[in-house]
Amino acid sequence: MKYGMNLLLWSGEVTDDILQVCGKLKEIGYDGVELPIFNLDLDYAAIGQQLDSLGLERTGVTVRGEEDNPISPDAAVRAKGVELTKRTLDCCASAGVETLVGPYHSALGLFSGAGPTEDEWKWGVDCMREVAEHAGSVGVKLGVEALNRFETYLLNAHADSARFVREVDHPACGMMYDTFHANIEEKSITDAVNAGGDKLFHIHISENDRSTPGKGGINWKENFDAIAASGFDSWLVIEAFGLALPELAAATRIWRRMFDDELVLAAEGLQFMKSEMEKRA
Repeated sequence: MKYGMNLLLWSGEVTDDILQVCGKLKEIGYDGVELPIFNLDLDYAAIGQQLDSLGLERTGVTVRGEEDNPISPDAAVRAKGVELTKRTLDCCASAGVETLVGPYHSALGLFSGAGPTEDEWKWGVDCMREVAEHAGSVGVKLGVEALNRFETYLLNAHADSARFVREVDHPACGMMYDTFHANIEEKSITDAVNAGGDKLFHIHISENDRSTPGKGGINWKENFDAIAASGFDSWLVIEAFGLALPELAAATRIWRRMFDDELVLAAEGLQFMKSEMEKRA
């Protein structure tokens, strides 16, 4: 098992200040960090080298929006989504990112007023297959993320993600599990963890209020029981959000500060994850 921290708690872009934070995360005991990859014009090779010097591995996260929506009825918009995710994968390869996760299957925060149509599903699968071909060629894995019904409508349950990636049918394309979204959408946490099987590439550990894992209302016993029993042994990454990034606070509807300090959250969250897994070793 490897333990990571999503840098979106601090910023939507990797800066010199964030690299200093990364050094502190290494001192706390993290194996790696999850890089926000939204600005595609940064020098990701240099970022990778700096993280290598700190001894930190990395995963990455990105999203798609209305103008580059892979399930848009407009073929040009779908093509833009594919192209931008391919470019993001190139950035990942330059930075030494192992897996790119996130809801890049469809536009974040865009709703039609109904569930996904057959056409939207097919467009999503077709676009992701093209993305997966590129991911395989640059040596990066895909971890497709289901989000709750208030954030997207293509993939809400983890069984949806499992069906989606199996229809994409490419070895580079897998899915991820997220405790926050599962807490809203799933009837059975165990079934949700197991939905991906060998296609489960990544897990986000996120509290129900997006603060310090272990200090909220998530059913952590069932989550960690299921994770341990599944045999999953890749990345457990804390995804916590605060007020540091105004655009992200707006997107995640976070108006209250739910913790005292970002690095304290990181330290306590890491201790919590490791202690829960050690109980089940």
